[in-house]
Amino acid sequence: MAAFHPSLDQLPPEIAVFPLPGALLLPGGRLPLNIFEPRYLAMTQDSLATGRMFGMIQPEPGAPHGAAGPGLYRIGCLGRLSSFAETEDGRLLITLTGVIRFRVAEELAMRRGYRRVRADYAGFEADLDLGDKPVGVDHATLLGALRPFFQARGIEANWEAIEQTSEEMLVLTLAMVCPFEVREKQALLVAATPEERAEMLVSLLRIGAHAEPGGGDMPPDRKPS
Repeated sequence: MAAFHPSLDQLPPEIAVFPLPGALLLPGGRLPLNIFEPRYLAMTQDSLATGRMFGMIQPEPGAPHGAAGPGLYRIGCLGRLSSFAETEDGRLLITLTGVIRFRVAEELAMRRGYRRVRADYAGFEADLDLGDKPVGVDHATLLGALRPFFQARGIEANWEAIEQTSEEMLVLTLAMVCPFEVREKQALLVAATPEERAEMLVSLLRIGAHAEPGGGDMPPDRKPS
């Protein structure tokens, strides 16, 4: 077992959540975050003191707002703070490593300005398995879809490093970092199997290679909610 990798019975039943449009965390993925708003500085500090975990979740486009803020998608991903640094101007630079997806069973009262939920991990137990997860898509297929997508958006890439990355890690990384729409990111998150996620990723890359950049519903500044 990897260092600090929790078992199912060690997962917190109540978690803080960071609602951020377009930010996707997947189990096993690593998401760098620049924390500067007071409520999310408080959330990070509290998480450091209590298990080092909080959830990433996206606001749902078009969902009605409630007392706590924008309506949220029902599925997010719990992450563990795996690196942490403080800047001279008071920001926190952290890396969140994905642990397991969760369903929002209930939204709880806010604490120090940040949102909290009761998390239901049922059905996502396989996310905790650290073994290999074949994705059913080979490098040639992934690169054949990725190259035109990056070219259409003027994205520079280290192709040598990409070619040396395993298919499993490549699918995970591309799903998280590619500039897909909020709804597309959510679909990648909720994919039932690694194979389904890989097939969806290839389809999104192929469609995106022929779409106008910036036509999605992800705000360019990805402001938290």
